[in-house]
Amino acid sequence: MASERTRLRMIARLREQGISDEVVLSAMAAVPRHLFVDEALASRSYEDTALPIGFGQTISQPYVVARSCELARAGRTLSLVLEIGAGCGYQAAVLGRIAKEVYTIERIGALAAKARQTLSSIGANNVKVRNADGQEATSNVVQFDAIIVAAGAAAIPPNLPQLLAEQGRLIIPVGTTDRQRLTLVTRSGDQFVQQAYDEVVFVPLKSGQE
Repeated sequence: MASERTRLRMIARLREQGISDEVVLSAMAAVPRHLFVDEALASRSYEDTALPIGFGQTISQPYVVARSCELARAGRTLSLVLEIGAGCGYQAAVLGRIAKEVYTIERIGALAAKARQTLSSIGANNVKVRNADGQEATSNVVQFDAIIVAAGAAAIPPNLPQLLAEQGRLIIPVGTTDRQRLTLVTRSGDQFVQQAYDEVVFVPLKSGQE
């Protein structure tokens, strides 16, 4: 099948780009990215580029998804993961392959519904989609092994690091509206260590719910 061949080419390209986590690469190979984009764009679904998914949103390029997941996993077994900015659900599907349970939040109701449908169609039953404002995420009980934010922020929302478990890792693009750095925040007790990685471009992180 063409999609299988193009998927294999995508994995080879990710290796060339420096992705070395075999668990992440296996997850990327297993998730059918073409099902998460409009049919008219399916032929481009395994290119290393972001593609429009409607409502001014995009599906992230494969390298950024793989890089975010690799940084979040850091060789660990992940039990509970939170994603903010589900979009079409593609990254959540990949996360569902590397974590036991994934909660993903999408502020645009139509996108959340479509993501839920696609995830269900591929059997990603350990991924739960919620239509809400991810910037308002709070929890008095649950702490996450990893949190990935799929939208660019001028600054790290102060509530998010507090949701991390010990040694939990938050991945978020931080910077201006047209250029950010993929930023890692690691929790060590009450301390949060911040490191900047790849330069990326994401749609802006917005408040509210539609």
